[in-house]
Amino acid sequence: MTECVYKMCTRCVMDTTDPEITFDRQGVCNHCYQFDNETSTHWFPNEEGTRKLEQIFNQMKEERKNYEYDCILGLSGGLDSSYLALMMKEYNMRPLVVHVDAGWNSELAVYNIEKIVKYCGYDLHTHVMNWPEVRDLQLSYLEAGVANQDVVQDHAFFASLYHFAVENNINYVISGGNIATEGVFPSSWHHSAMDAINLKAIHKNFGKLPLKDYKTISFLQYYLYYPFIKKMKSVRPLNYLSYTKDIALAELQEKVGYKPYGRKHGESRFTKFFQNYYLPKKFNMDKRKPHLSSMILSGLLTREQALIELEKPLYDENELREDKYYIAKKLGITVEQLDEYVSSSGHDYSEYPNWDLQYEITKRIQSLVSKVLGRDVKNYS
Repeated sequence: MTECVYKMCTRCVMDTTDPEITFDRQGVCNHCYQFDNETSTHWFPNEEGTRKLEQIFNQMKEERKNYEYDCILGLSGGLDSSYLALMMKEYNMRPLVVHVDAGWNSELAVYNIEKIVKYCGYDLHTHVMNWPEVRDLQLSYLEAGVANQDVVQDHAFFASLYHFAVENNINYVISGGNIATEGVFPSSWHHSAMDAINLKAIHKNFGKLPLKDYKTISFLQYYLYYPFIKKMKSVRPLNYLSYTKDIALAELQEKVGYKPYGRKHGESRFTKFFQNYYLPKKFNMDKRKPHLSSMILSGLLTREQALIELEKPLYDENELREDKYYIAKKLGITVEQLDEYVSSSGHDYSEYPNWDLQYEITKRIQSLVSKVLGRDVKNYS
């Protein structure tokens, strides 16, 4: 494969806004090859997947038969986790449902969560975060100017979920992540939200309040304590189903009275702003491209349909104006200050201390152990 100055893949819609993208002579990108050769081997949208999922759920039921709950399920109110909650009811699973309120829930998200939990009859634990701390950390990330502004919510979500699972002696964590719509993601756009070293370094540089209530997960907890000491396992049931957003939404609307958000991640007002305005404006990253590319490669969308979607504006002007005002007011800054955060020069996460060295060493050890044992060694993460 050879690098090109500018190009869009001839098969999906990823392009050179990913600086690490490469193409073959036919113009097909490395993301397509990775999906075909690696990612898709963990995806079973067929009868084999149905059998595998039933086996997984039956094993969970057997192991957890003397406990109140089979597993723990994080529910954001978004389509993936909402459909997952509904599907688990049909399999007679007993999840403890956890919702982390970081202060950015849309009114629709609150409505949808209530409707889902009531319909399914689940126990819901809502962890309401300390808003002054969340606000201080969110402003620290805006000051740092890094790409992933959702770390503040994402890290808190998973940290709270795993801490709560341990406290309740639950070792199965159910995730709504799925290959069908999330199988492509450029590594150059991404740094793990679970890097507590990076998070704390950014807050140390720019924060003003101590993080007393904000829960974090350390590197050793994430890669050693939870998977190997506490024997926690992460399960992604949607990878064993023929999952499509349209079918999921239709079923949720019919059975639960679920109301759609109109755009991806509309359950969080900050995430909507971050993905549809901050990232494209500041870093030239349009997250529709990997999302649509995933759907092309999984057969849910044609490339022509994806190109039409990309022609649509990311934001309605009036909606953007309202969201800017709401976010600025909630953060205690002016709209002009928020605009300055967006328009100022971007910075890479690596400009701050991070876990990259520990991660590289861990992966080398994992590779060595895999060779010795003659099989892949992977943890829950």
